Amino acid sequence: MTDTIPAPLVGWESFYVIVGSSAAALTGLQFVVIALINDLHTRASGDTLGAFGTPTVVHFCIALLTAAILSAPWATLGSPAIALGVTGLGGLLYAAIVIRRARRQRDYKPVLEDWIFHTMLPVVAYGSITGGGLALVRHAGGAMFAVGFATLLLVFIGIHNAWDTVTWLTTREIDAKKGATADEANASPDGVAAKREEPAAT
Repeated sequence: MTDTIPAPLVGWESFYVIVGSSAAALTGLQFVVIALINDLHTRASGDTLGAFGTPTVVHFCIALLTAAILSAPWATLGSPAIALGVTGLGGLLYAAIVIRRARRQRDYKPVLEDWIFHTMLPVVAYGSITGGGLALVRHAGGAMFAVGFATLLLVFIGIHNAWDTVTWLTTREIDAKKGATADEANASPDGVAAKREEPAAT
C-alpha cells in the first residue's frame, strides 16, 4: 500500500500517528478542564474565553487535522499541498481574530508570555503550515520538516496555554474564597464585636 503513497510522506507516518493521537487526547482533556472550570465561581466574558480558552482546542484540532492530512494515502503531493495551504491560511485568519479578542477583552491583562504563546507562536506555526503547503510539491523534504515543526509547536502551545489557564483560574478562585472568608468574618457577630472593642483596647 505504501507504494502508492508519495515517498516524502511515508517517512513521516509514525511521527504523525504520535502527534495526531496526542492532539486528539489533549483535546478531550481540554473539555474536561472546561467542565471543571464551570464549577468554579470564576466567570469570564466571551472575548476572554475566545482569546485564551477556545484557541487551545483549535490548536489541538488543527494539529490533528494536519496529521490526518499527511497520513492519508494521497497519490500525489498536489492534493495534500492544497489541503495544508488552506489549513494554514485558515489558522492565520483565526490567529488574527484571537489577537483582536485579546486586545478587546477586559477580564485579564496579558503579560509578555501571554502575547508570545497566545498570539505570536500560533502565527509562526500557521505560517509554517502555509509555507510548507506551498513548497510541498517542489521542496518536499524541507516542507515536511516545516509542517512537522509547526504541528508539534501547536501541541506544545496548547499544553502551555491549557496549564496556564488552569493555574490562573485556580489561583483566582483561591483568592476569591479568601476574600469571601474575610468578608464573612467581618460580617459575623464576633467580627462586629471585635471591631467595637478595638477603640476601647487602644
